[in-house]
Amino acid sequence: MDPDVWTRYFGVSPDTAIVKGKRFMTPSGRLSSVPGRTGVWGVRSKAAVHSDSLEPHLRYLIDRLNLPRDDLRQLLAHKGAQMRFFCYWDNESGDRVPEVPDDIRTMMEAMGGTVEIDEYR
Repeated sequence: MDPDVWTRYFGVSPDTAIVKGKRFMTPSGRLSSVPGRTGVWGVRSKAAVHSDSLEPHLRYLIDRLNLPRDDLRQLLAHKGAQMRFFCYWDNESGDRVPEVPDDIRTMMEAMGGTVEIDEYR
């Protein structure tokens, strides 16, 4: 996967870009000790959205990436790529339920994407 393809397509500079088989900059600013196992192009919402609810973060990403896009599903298939909103969910108390609005889940599925939640307790 060539991250530049997605940068041009979305018109957005990524927060994370990894080329499979090449070393990359880690979040700490160091060069990775091993090459990337997969290609990654990603944007984050954490710095722009100050909420512990998922919906504002998802809506921010939808707006930033100008979603939905009619041609995205076909482009993903052509490039052999996958798309997901990967959400970190801090649930230290164990009583918070992450809610993904139906319209967002439906939109992602229509474009061939998913919403994944990684819960931390």
